[in-house]
Amino acid sequence: MASFVPTQCLLQLLFVASLFPFISAARRLAQDQQPLLLQYHNGPLLSGKISINLIWYGKFKPSQRAIVSDFITSLSSSKTTPHQPSVAAWWNTIDKYYLLIKSKKSTSLGLSLGTQILDENYSLGKSLTSRNLKQLAAKGQQSNAINVVLTSSDVAVEGFCSSRCGTHGSSPSSKTAKVNGKISKFAYIWVGNSETQCPGQCAWPFHQPIYGPQSPPLSAPNNDVGMEGIVMNLASLLAGTVTNPFGNGYYQGSAEAPLEAASACPGIYGKGAYPGYAGKLLEDPTTGASYNANGVNGRKYLLPALLDPSTSTCSTLV
Repeated sequence: MASFVPTQCLLQLLFVASLFPFISAARRLAQDQQPLLLQYHNGPLLSGKISINLIWYGKFKPSQRAIVSDFITSLSSSKTTPHQPSVAAWWNTIDKYYLLIKSKKSTSLGLSLGTQILDENYSLGKSLTSRNLKQLAAKGQQSNAINVVLTSSDVAVEGFCSSRCGTHGSSPSSKTAKVNGKISKFAYIWVGNSETQCPGQCAWPFHQPIYGPQSPPLSAPNNDVGMEGIVMNLASLLAGTVTNPFGNGYYQGSAEAPLEAASACPGIYGKGAYPGYAGKLLEDPTTGASYNANGVNGRKYLLPALLDPSTSTCSTLV
C-alpha cells in the first residue's frame, strides 16, 4: 500500500493546484451563500440540564485543561463574560433548533461543566480503536450528560488525521436500567490533540494546511495550537451532539456521514470566508492573536460558523 502514497499525494496536489484559478470565484460565492436546510428526522434532541464531563486520556498540563474547561463554562456564562461577542452568544444559534420543534415536552437545554477524570497512565495503551473510545467515554456519568474523551498528542486513534479530527456518537448505557423497555443510551464525543500528528488538518487556521491555498497561520489566542484545535473541533461536535445525539435529529445527507449544525459550514469562522481564508476575525491588540469569541476568565476562542435554521445560512459571530 505504501507504494501508492506518493501517487495519491501528487493527485491531491494537482487537484489543489487546479483550484487556484477559481479562488476569486470562491470569494464571490462566499458573499452569495446558498441556503442549506438541515432536515429534522423526528428523533430526540438533548434537553434539560446536561453535564459535560471531560475524560482526559494521556498527558495534559493543568493550563491545557483549563483552556477547555473555561470554554465549556463559557457556553452558558454570558453574564460573567463582559466582552462581546461571547461564546454564549455563539451557542444561542443552537437554541433556534429547539424552537423549531413543536412538542409539549420541554425542549430547553442547559449545559454545565461536570466532572473531570484523569487517565494519565494510558490505561488502554497509546493506540486506541473506536471501541476503546466508547470504553473511555463510559467512565463518565451516563445520565443527563455528554462524556467528552480528549486524547493527548502522543496517542494514536483509529482514523485520526487520515479521516477525522474527532467524532461524536452514542453508546448503550451500562449503568442504568431500561427506560420504557428500551436500553438507554448516552452521548459521547472524542477529540484528539493534533499538535504533533496533523495540525495542518485539525488545527487550521492556526497551522498551515497540508493542502490547498497556503497562507501564514494565524496566532493562537491561548498560545497552544494543539488545544486551539481541540476547542474548535469540540465546539463543532458539541453542536452536532445536542442537535443530533442519536442519529435521528437534525442533519442532511447520509446518517453515516451527516452534515450537522457546524459541519455544514466547514472552514468558516468569519464573514467573507472562502477556501484557505477563515474570514474577517477580531485581533487581540496585545498579542496579535485571532479570535471571534470571548469567554470566562478573559479567554478568547475561535469558534466555527453554525448553520442558522431560521435563515438556512452559515452564521458567524463576526
